Parts: sequence; structure tokens; C-alpha cells
Amino acid sequence: MNTASLLRSIPLFALLVATACGRGEDASSRAPEPAATAEEPSPPAVERTVSPEGARVFFITPEDGAVVSNPVTLEFGLESMAVVPAGDATPDSGHHHVLIDTDLPDLGLPIPADANHVHFGDASTATELTLEPGEHTLQLLLGDHLHIPHDPPVASERIAIVVE
Repeated sequence: MNTASLLRSIPLFALLVATACGRGEDASSRAPEPAATAEEPSPPAVERTVSPEGARVFFITPEDGAVVSNPVTLEFGLESMAVVPAGDATPDSGHHHVLIDTDLPDLGLPIPADANHVHFGDASTATELTLEPGEHTLQLLLGDHLHIPHDPPVASERIAIVVE
């Protein structure tokens, strides 16, 4: 079957599946879906790797309050731990995540990967980012081999910068 034939058959297939699953009836004849309630459990937290006492992550550059231009150069510092790639479970180690214009994520779950949570699973300790002109906040959060924050979390102070 060529691609055109396959694409023409998809709507018919979707209708057959929907009807077989009880989804083909008129929406007005269906009972409403139950609403989510506050009692529903949240996703289970995962086991967190213990961080050593005195572990600290920080920005070498930029400094808090800096006025910068694109691309913005970031350098990360880490004390009492080693920087290793994601997937490497060496004790007392992890890799960097930069949080841009956001709060710390749920510390019991893997760190999200999106425009506000930039992962450096390759063990990078510096990068250049292009940010929209204006004010931004930046924070570092170390993740373990599975991108899960340590216990206690190894997070920097949040800094503010202005991109010209």
C-alpha cells in the first residue's frame, strides 16, 4: 500500500476503532467524564541520591545583577561533588541543569526537560544561551544519573540578569 492509500484509509480506521471502543456515539448521549479530585494521588516520588555534606553549586559567570548581551555565557561551579554525564551513577556526583525564569521543580521527580529546564547531561560546565532581551532569573540544580535532584538538593542561589 502506498502512502496516499494509507492516509486515505486512516479516517475510516479511526472511525472503526472509535466505534468499537464505544467512542463513536454522539457526545450528548455520553455520561460526563468524572472530574479529577484533590484526593487523587500525585505521581509517586522516586528514591533520591544522597548528596554529601557541604555540596554546593553556583554560577561562576554571570554575576547576580549583571547586564549581558546574547549569547549569554554561563559557567557553572561545583564543590564537594564531581560532574559526570547523565547515566553515570558514581557516588557524590551529578550533572548540571539550568532553570530559566522558573522555580525549583518537584524535587521527588526527574527534572523536566523544556525551555525553562535546560539539561547538561553531557557533563558540561559552561554554555552559551540566547535569551530574549529583558530581565531573567537563572538557577542551577544538580541532578543525579537519572536527572533526579539529590537529597538534600544541590541548588544554587537564584540570580537575576538583564539581557540587552
